[in-house]
Amino acid sequence: MQTPQPRVTRGDDDALVRFDDMRALRQDFMRFMLPHRFAMEEVVTKLTILRDEFALMHDSNPIENIASRLKSPDSIAEKMQRKGSEPTFASIRETITDIAGVRVTCSFVSDVYQVFDLLTSQTDIKILDVRDYIQAPKPHGYRSLHTLIEVPVHLTDGPLPVTVEVQLRTIAMDFWASLEHKIHYKYRGAVPADLADRLRDAADTAHALDALMLDLHEEVKSLDEEGVATLPDDIRRGLNADDIEPSDALIAQLRRLADGDGRY
Repeated sequence: MQTPQPRVTRGDDDALVRFDDMRALRQDFMRFMLPHRFAMEEVVTKLTILRDEFALMHDSNPIENIASRLKSPDSIAEKMQRKGSEPTFASIRETITDIAGVRVTCSFVSDVYQVFDLLTSQTDIKILDVRDYIQAPKPHGYRSLHTLIEVPVHLTDGPLPVTVEVQLRTIAMDFWASLEHKIHYKYRGAVPADLADRLRDAADTAHALDALMLDLHEEVKSLDEEGVATLPDDIRRGLNADDIEPSDALIAQLRRLADGDGRY
């Protein structure tokens, strides 16, 4: 006896739910996403090797943190609709370039460019695009270095070039971007003008902090051991690359933005 197919109703239309088709679609999607995961993990491995080498072999380490993510099916569907992508895997691969993403957090702005150069100079990586939002920030204050790179993923039927988006930013930039994302999500993108202005001010504060800490870092690097010892204790403590934290003023300003002074 044949098992009857479940039915769902949408308005006046009846549509058969074919589990075989659903299973096949799920398998096709998993097969499509797998190379992106492999490419993402390959980039994370390359960055981890750099970080561990710096930790073991050098005086300082430019990489504070490495994070990665694959876009969810909902995020891919939303971006397909926004970009007008055709519902084919080939079209998705061509129009959505940030399915696989890696984020690198660094101590100083100079570290951002150093890590970028070290990563993209590797012979099996091809640079597709670079967008420097540090030198040319977005109007709302966002700063970060974005690059699209192509990484070969070696599968059973041969190598497949896969695109990975890599974002590199400082601790202060990452702190600001995290809060900015939460605020835009809460307001569905329609952030009140006064709050947006204060958010831009906070971005400028974070940028000023980055510049100050980099200046201090470079100054200390130019001193010999005896010269460093002559600096005030509070300055020397602030120059320890492993203990860098956002200033109290920056934290207070970003918390006021998050709290909205009690208005949301």
